[in-house]
Amino acid sequence: MAITAADVNKLRQMTGAGMMDCKKALQEANGDFDAAIDLLRKKGQKVAAKRADREASEGLVLGVTSADHKGGVLVSVNCETDFVAKNADFAKMAHAIAGIALGHMAADADSLKALPYGDGLTVADKLTEQTGVIGEKIDVGYCQAIKAEYVYAYNHPGNRMASLVGLNKAGHEDVAKDVAMQAAAMAPIALDKASTPQSVIDKELEIGKELAIQEGKPAEMAEKIAHGRLNKFFKESTLLAQEFIKDNKLTVEQYVKQADKDLQVVDFKRHALA
Repeated sequence: MAITAADVNKLRQMTGAGMMDCKKALQEANGDFDAAIDLLRKKGQKVAAKRADREASEGLVLGVTSADHKGGVLVSVNCETDFVAKNADFAKMAHAIAGIALGHMAADADSLKALPYGDGLTVADKLTEQTGVIGEKIDVGYCQAIKAEYVYAYNHPGNRMASLVGLNKAGHEDVAKDVAMQAAAMAPIALDKASTPQSVIDKELEIGKELAIQEGKPAEMAEKIAHGRLNKFFKESTLLAQEFIKDNKLTVEQYVKQADKDLQVVDFKRHALA
């Protein structure tokens, strides 16, 4: 059957695929739109398989919160090039995926990709479809969620980095914003000493001890020096112990307590594209 320009445009609006791809799919499917969509999805699967080992290091990092600010998610939707990351259709899809993550409070990337996207597709299916449409590897590179009495999302201009901060009480948006910006800028590895993974602590002690021995210190002294360096590490690398970037006479924790003695930062997440 004859394939009209209107048919091609209709399929393009439905799938986002290129005009020539839509025309070819309709011709192969003899004008059957459902069959043509299946053909385009199979093409996406083939392209995705070919590009599975490619590095998707560009994209958009989005922090979003619920209307009541009691929950938030941080999602990175990745692609291969900055050109695609700046595409309006890619941004629309990334925001849709972030919205799905928020609606289900998805705990990780795999959980998010298993969720329904719409039109009978999962998020993973949509990523595969768009890999075929765009010709680049498209993936969810990061997804984390937090719940608290008040959650604030900070999106750095350009959407290459974002952070979430959870407070134990509402009414302190300015504090939450300052702490979220601190987390984005200073890249802490944990909230405080107590929440620092033991594997990280062990590694820092090992490095500190080895450095001391290389400096000629005896083994028993090297152990003490390593613990001293670990304390410095906590001050530089845990959020609450860091110097507050707006006033380095205060730690972040002191800044928060200055605003309200009962106020606490209970959780945070941060993600940035490499």
